[in-house]
Amino acid sequence: MDDSSVCSLSSAHTLPRVRTLWFVQQGPFGSIPSLFICRCPLFQVPAFEGDDGFCIFESNAIAYYVANDALRGVTKEEAAQVLQWVSFADSDIIPPASTWVFPTLGIMQYNKQATEHSKEEVKKVLSILNEYLKTRTFLVGERVTLADITVVCSLLWLYKQVLDPSFRQPYTNMNRWFITCINQPQFKAVLGEVKLCDKMAQFDAKKFAELQPKKEKAPKEPKEPKPQEKKEKKKEKKEEPAPEEEQDACDEALASQPKTKDPFAHLPKSPFILDEFKRKYSNEDTLSVALPHFWEHFDKEGWSIWYGEYKYPAELTLAFMSCNLISGMFQRLDKLRKNAFASVILFGGNNDSSISGIWVFRGHELAFPMSPDWQVDYESYSWRKLDVDSEECRTMVKEYFAWEGEFKHVGKPFNQGKIFK
Repeated sequence: MDDSSVCSLSSAHTLPRVRTLWFVQQGPFGSIPSLFICRCPLFQVPAFEGDDGFCIFESNAIAYYVANDALRGVTKEEAAQVLQWVSFADSDIIPPASTWVFPTLGIMQYNKQATEHSKEEVKKVLSILNEYLKTRTFLVGERVTLADITVVCSLLWLYKQVLDPSFRQPYTNMNRWFITCINQPQFKAVLGEVKLCDKMAQFDAKKFAELQPKKEKAPKEPKEPKPQEKKEKKKEKKEEPAPEEEQDACDEALASQPKTKDPFAHLPKSPFILDEFKRKYSNEDTLSVALPHFWEHFDKEGWSIWYGEYKYPAELTLAFMSCNLISGMFQRLDKLRKNAFASVILFGGNNDSSISGIWVFRGHELAFPMSPDWQVDYESYSWRKLDVDSEECRTMVKEYFAWEGEFKHVGKPFNQGKIFK
């Protein structure tokens, strides 16, 4: 959230006598103005100093102080509602919005699972606001309050960076409210013209690297010349071979066992490098980067795609226990990782769920029977090989890899997913 905008917008609506409003960038003590250090010894920004010398920090506290009764809520009930939405912005909007938006600005490293989870959390927040604003112009009462100011500022970078037309289209009531607010004269005076996102921004690795602080190398101390020592010739001694240790019965048994053969060794070399796709999937956006890379390089002669569905959904109870079922299977398949990739999803909720996933295997046979180590869990699933040229396969790969879509064949909402890589 843009803390400075919250304070400035509150001030713009009331025009109080503000002596100083500090927006100092945090850094080494030497870079902070001495007057600021004197006024705000805790170094918290933004910070406020009133005309009477009163000092305060934190954006919500400053916004509340400089606001008038209309912004704070005229009645006790309205004031409580304003506080409710300010708290909602801090606890429910800012965390997922930051996780999603910051990587696109180069502020934070991209983490695929965290970003996908944040997208789902943002959807929940937008749905709540959209439903609430169905019959309301503003969040509290009939005019702008601190509730609108805080929530708009919390959503601002979402709208500017990632909420493209297709993503924000279902939330018509919230869009109408947001546009109404940002077109108010006081909002325009502080925020300027807000351009809504046309295309969802993605993580820019180059920008992230540029914004990282460069480590200064300590100057190397000149080495003092070492006094030359006279080398004494030593007679070379021939090393005698160490006596062989006698093997006990256990060692002999282990040595006599044949080495484990690679079940995929007989397959010809494939141009599809699975590790390259896994890196794209882990570090780049799924829909715009990883999926196009997958289909561009996928070798249908050397690899196959399978759909697996858990056979006993009636036995699934609590969601976390069902997730442990997936995790346990992944752990037992550790040696298969080099030749497989999967996205397995839990749908539904407690006592009403199902598990299914898309698997990519080296070769055209189901991989699990190839090794006794891989056969523990696979019989609990029904398996179907997909036609890689079919529309069904393309759709299912897209939905399972991106963790979003209609999932028409499931009939239950997405709960959470796990990746085998």
